Amino acid sequence: MAQMTEEEADRLDELWTKTTPQIDTSKPGYFTRRMAHLIEVDTVSAAYLRARADAVHKTPTQIIGEMVRERIELSVPAVSV
Repeated sequence: MAQMTEEEADRLDELWTKTTPQIDTSKPGYFTRRMAHLIEVDTVSAAYLRARADAVHKTPTQIIGEMVRERIELSVPAVSV
């Protein structure tokens, strides 16, 4: 891998020091979208989710999704045709 010379490093440092990056705040970025999916759970819930996910070879997100869908199905009255 090529190494930067001292001169190149100085120019790059000067560029980043004196140039303010332009950020479009009207659109959410990658981390904003990803952080919107984060939730906090207590340690017991986290331990259960990890153990269950490992046992059935799924992610905690998949386990939570299944649990939520199950609760939704139980709360929606059955429609007879």
